[in-house]
Amino acid sequence: MNRFMIFISKHIIPKGFSGMTLYPFIFLKREDLKGDPVLINHEKIHLKQQLELLIVFFYLFYFLEWFIKLLIYRNTSKAYSNLSFEREAYKNEHNLDYITTRKRWAFLSHL
Repeated sequence: MNRFMIFISKHIIPKGFSGMTLYPFIFLKREDLKGDPVLINHEKIHLKQQLELLIVFFYLFYFLEWFIKLLIYRNTSKAYSNLSFEREAYKNEHNLDYITTRKRWAFLSHL
């Protein structure tokens, strides 16, 4: 999973976040975050998710799920933290070998 590029941009990253992935790019808020293996692993998990859903379907699914969770929780933070993609990434971000052992469609188990 070395087919990605990291860019630093404090303007692209939403307030309250350190990074964001838009295949094949990882955007970080600050240069020093390049040295954070947990954050980079979290974003690499999103790269895998995006690839397996052919990128476009990832974003469609992500925003549809976010909208549904927003209706359920009536809170943007709770909606975000309960997205299947985010739950998978946060659960496994400390396992730096997760990318190599991850099963296809793993995010579905976090719905």
